Amino acid sequence: MKMFAWIFLASCSCAVYAQAAPAKLEPVEHTFTIHNFHTESGVTLPEAKIVYGTYGHLNAAGDNAILLPSHYMADMRGYDFLIGPGKALDPTRLFLITSELFGNGRSSSPSNTPEPFHGPRFPVTTIRDNVEAVHQLLTQELGVRHLEAVIGFSMGAQQAFQWAVSYPEYMDRIVATSGTAKTYGHGIVRLESEITALTTDEAFKGGDYKEEPVKGIQAFSLVWTAWLFSQEWWREELWKSDEPAGTTFTQVVNKYKTNFIPGADANNLILQMHTWEKHDVGTTQGFDGDVRKALGSVKAQVLYMPSATDLYFPVEDARYEAPFIPHCTLEPIPSLWGHPAGAGASPADEKFLNEHIAAFLKGDLLKP
Repeated sequence: MKMFAWIFLASCSCAVYAQAAPAKLEPVEHTFTIHNFHTESGVTLPEAKIVYGTYGHLNAAGDNAILLPSHYMADMRGYDFLIGPGKALDPTRLFLITSELFGNGRSSSPSNTPEPFHGPRFPVTTIRDNVEAVHQLLTQELGVRHLEAVIGFSMGAQQAFQWAVSYPEYMDRIVATSGTAKTYGHGIVRLESEITALTTDEAFKGGDYKEEPVKGIQAFSLVWTAWLFSQEWWREELWKSDEPAGTTFTQVVNKYKTNFIPGADANNLILQMHTWEKHDVGTTQGFDGDVRKALGSVKAQVLYMPSATDLYFPVEDARYEAPFIPHCTLEPIPSLWGHPAGAGASPADEKFLNEHIAAFLKGDLLKP
């Protein structure tokens, strides 16, 4: 079994369902390099690399593209739950681009950038930095004149909102699942608690470690796990749908603690948490820190799909933001799976997402 694969692959969490599903389509992998990339922190990276995948082909008009920006520590395969025959996104008609965030270990990251920006010296990159880099990728390398949509889960949803604010004429629609237009105070406290859990390991050495700080990463993983699924998910023991018969609660918790994101680098984990916590569309130039003003500038049609039981991005935050967005449909995902419901964590979640996103892209809305 691929432990916790949905985190960076967004594959279905139900092992039985995954075995019965048709073979997943594989993206074509590419790398785009930007020379002298200026970050919002004021640091200029001599080379900034964006790893990305493509499915299908761009049409002659350059306007059949959909962007799917990645989420926390994810790679280009994080949207398998939406792509393929019978799903919302058909690569025989659409050109799909799946971009990878700075800090995931493949795009430019603390772990793969040479000095003077290696490890803890890598600049904090914002969601806007990622959007700006991918905008250059789309316009300069791929020739995408216009996007049909930006569709994002979690940190991908953060990017979708930022795209709609930074480039309001560039896409027709956005879909945001399990993610908000701003990281609010409680979310920042959660992220800081996870960073603290990781960095208090003496082996961390201020980020200049020679070997990964295993105890710190395990402490981070356990804190993260406490927020990952809903309280009801744990009470109903829904983890049993993804575990062999006889697996105990203690064994499940230990797996999350010791193998949450296999092979992850500590500085990469921290960098993306800083990216997450700094996100705020209101701090986009011209909006004076006013998230409501920024959301009011959105011209794209918006399908806003929080998970009803998300502890990372509570549904109440989505209900707060949605009224400020001119053309917004708020459609909570009725799930007990917490945050990963927005990545199709269960068969019911995947079905709900595909049906509503497919209807939205066609210009229809499903009735409750």
